[in-house]
Amino acid sequence: MQAIQAQHHGDTLSLNQIDDLQANAEQILIKVEAAGVNPVDTYIVAGTNNYTATFPHTPGKDAAGTIVQLGAKVTGFELGQRVYCAGTISGASAELCLASPQQVHALPDGLSFEQGACLGTPYATAWRALFIRAKVQAAETVLIHGASGGVGLAAIQLAKAAGCRVFATAGSDAGLALLKQQGADLVANHHQIEHYQAIQQAGAVDVILEMLANQNLGDDLPLLNKGGRVVIIGSRGSVEINPRDLMARDACVMGMALANADSKQLTQIHSAIYAGATAGFVRPVISQSFKLADTTLAHQAVMQAGATGNIVIQINQ
Repeated sequence: MQAIQAQHHGDTLSLNQIDDLQANAEQILIKVEAAGVNPVDTYIVAGTNNYTATFPHTPGKDAAGTIVQLGAKVTGFELGQRVYCAGTISGASAELCLASPQQVHALPDGLSFEQGACLGTPYATAWRALFIRAKVQAAETVLIHGASGGVGLAAIQLAKAAGCRVFATAGSDAGLALLKQQGADLVANHHQIEHYQAIQQAGAVDVILEMLANQNLGDDLPLLNKGGRVVIIGSRGSVEINPRDLMARDACVMGMALANADSKQLTQIHSAIYAGATAGFVRPVISQSFKLADTTLAHQAVMQAGATGNIVIQINQ
């Protein structure tokens, strides 16, 4: 089988021929059709943001494909079943991957393998941020700051389906057009300082999902309604805030890491994702597709500004 590997943190990713994987009694072996690429995958390869790996390391948490081998103790799945992985044991950027049953979920018929590869991290992150951390309610106003990437677009779809009013920002004309197409009620270019004024004029915000807290958090807080909540999904450094902006509103700032989700939460999250896909409102947007040999380019693309959807690798392209 072919697999992308790094031999140490910071290593150049290379396409290698390795022995085919085999599932043990408690594992599932999947023929990978598509792998999702998320910023966390680059952090793990680089060894930054407190991430580490065992080497040789095949990157990728998210995959979609078909089951080709079931461990003797695995139940609830069948050979040939279309599935997606929210986490893997062996890495998604390969022709085959191993996963535990808890990481594997049925892929709804209406979604392609490429779309399935975008569910595990982006949609689970957005769902946990909105409904578990922020406890979003219908009719609340949600601001998604940096919404044109995979997590942001998932959050728009989920929040709109929950009956929320959605404000969303992006940094390019293409990104803003995509946010409108996805149903955002107000869109603004976050590279323009006056975008805060436009949001304030539209009304106080109940929940903010923040993708770049080190840059935006201090300016986010004055936008909040009383009882407002900010969920920090991404940050690349430190930030200074005025605590009185929180005090005056009985507001709070909370962190969110998908890795902290317990098994009960994960079951709830992926059941909701499946229901949303079946209902038609969970529809991942693909921005760019790469060949397996071009995984390095995919890792570069996911870290570039101006996102307009998810980055995926087509394994058998």
